[in-house]
Formats: sequence, C-alpha cells, structure tokens
Amino acid sequence: MRGVTLAICALVVLLSSSPEPATCSSSVHRRYHSIFSFGDSFADTGNNPAVFAWHSVFDPVMRPPYGSTFFGRPTGRNCDGRLILDFIAERLELPYALPYLGPPFAASPSPAGFRQGASFAVGAATALDVKFFRERGIPAPRSKFPFNTASLGVQLEWFATLKPSLCRTTQECKEFLGGSLFLVGEFGVNDYHFSFQRKSVREVRSYVPRVVRKISMAVERLMEHGATSGARGDPVGMLAAGAGLEELRGKHPHASIIYADFFSPVMEMVESPRKFGLREDVLTVCCGGPGRNKRQRLLRRSARDHVRQPVGFPVLGRRHFTEAANRRIAAGWLTSNRRSSDARVACPGPESY
Repeated sequence: MRGVTLAICALVVLLSSSPEPATCSSSVHRRYHSIFSFGDSFADTGNNPAVFAWHSVFDPVMRPPYGSTFFGRPTGRNCDGRLILDFIAERLELPYALPYLGPPFAASPSPAGFRQGASFAVGAATALDVKFFRERGIPAPRSKFPFNTASLGVQLEWFATLKPSLCRTTQECKEFLGGSLFLVGEFGVNDYHFSFQRKSVREVRSYVPRVVRKISMAVERLMEHGATSGARGDPVGMLAAGAGLEELRGKHPHASIIYADFFSPVMEMVESPRKFGLREDVLTVCCGGPGRNKRQRLLRRSARDHVRQPVGFPVLGRRHFTEAANRRIAAGWLTSNRRSSDARVACPGPESY
C-alpha cells in the first residue's frame, strides 16, 4: 500500500511541542501532479474577495501594497507577493493553486481546470463551524468584517463537490488523489482570535480539543477520499495537537506524518533580521515601540514605510507574512521537517530559493 504523507503545519504560540528534527534528502523526492489546499489567509490564493463580495464589503487585500512585490497587482492573497503555498508549488514544478471561488481578475475556471490544483482556503476561516460561534455570541457585534462562514467543514464540502470532475471510479480516484499533495492548514488561530473578543482565556483554552478533533477528522476524511499526501496546519500550537498526531499515526501506521514548523523560522527572522535581508525594526509595523505615544508614532511611520517597501518587513498588515517571510518559511519546510521520533519522513526535496 502506498504510504500516506501528511504534513503537519503548526504555529506554536500558547503551548509548544518540540519534535525532533529530520533532514530530507533528494532520495525521498516525490513528484506530484496537483496540489490542493485548505486553510485561512495563509493559504488563500484569492477566495477571500469573493466571500467579502457575498456581504457587499470591499476586501482590503484588493489594493496595494498587496501583490506589488511579485505579481504587480493585487491577486486576493493576504501578501505583497507569494504565499508559502506558492513557493511549495514552484518547488514541485506545479502551477499556483487556483482559488476555488474564482480568481478576482479572470473568469472562474471550469471544474476540469482544477486538475492541477485548487485552494479552498479563505481568509479568516475557522476550524469549527459557524454554528459553534453563533451559539456563544461570537464574534463581537462591533466587528466590521463579515464573519467567515467558509469553515474547514465547508471547504471539505467544496472539495467533495469538485471531486467528480477530477476522478470518478475508485481506482481512478486512488491514482489521481494518490499523486496529489494536500495541505490542511493552518487552522485554529481564527477560532481563538474571534473567541477572545467575547470569552476569557480559560474558556478559549477549553476549545482547543474541539479544534484539534476537527482538524484530525478533516485529515481522516481526505484519506477516505483517497488522499495519500497532505498538509495539516494547527496554528496556535497546543499539546493537544501532539496527542492528535499520535492518534492519527496509530490509526494509520502506513502514514508518514510530517510536522512543518511556523514558529521557529519566524522567531529566527525576528531575532536575526539582517541574516534574512530584513530591517532591524521588523516588529515595529505590527507592534510599535515602547510607550503609548511613541508606539503610535512608530506605527504610523512604519506603516508608511511598509506600504512603500513591504519587502523589508516579515509582516504585512500587522498579521500576515510578506513574501520575504513566506520564502524563508517555505525554504525551511522544504529542507528540514520536524517530526516525532517514531514518524517516518518523506519530504518534497531540497529547496532552491
């Protein structure tokens, strides 16, 4: 039976896990003919403007400096250029994953046009369904942005709808999806972010097991569809995620589950910005400086510089990575994956950025 590769993308913030590092070599290089992505703004290649349009709200990512560094225009990505997903696609010699809801500057492709990949990710997507939040009065009524209803479950439904155009018979799906790379994540950060508007830290912590179970169930569903290579993302890192990984490994001993780390490369950029060609004040645009008035002045000044030259910063719009940061993170994922000692590792191969 062909081994399953599940890449686990984790941004460790609340709690941390420290899996052992494993270095990949070209001998385990795999070729994929398509790439499918689920997640939030970190993997959204253009779905977000469509969701905003449903609510008759203009999406801020459709104006500069978004898209200015690489594409020369906004593309619906929450970035000045390419996402981590785009760099992975380039390394695997695949086209950029098309947004499932349709690119903002062209007609939506036919279902058959997604045979080389699609992104179902939508900015601000949650792992848990919208019903969970509405029952708890989340988000706060004052929120100026539409609450995203394109949760992980909805994105899986979109994939199920698309699947018949990709393959029909069990054998055909096994062959097609077996040669596709699936990325699931990141997920969870928006669940917590929205919840903090109305709930205490203690209560939000109680949501973590629900989020982990939801993500694990999504991975299971993709495997039932026939996926043999995938990526799962758990943003606000938690010990419960480690338990979720071990449970998946126990259920699927044939699987090779890869842990791809957000936290370490980001911290490295913050601690040693010059090493990566970044400005020394890398955090000013998101966090300002000491003192209330000084912080506000620094934020205003940094925001102006940020718009003129986002490439010198790791963060765009105070919460999303720039192309420079995404390049670094992707390079790290493509050369060294972090995993638990009992996991077998299969990596895309050495990076070339």
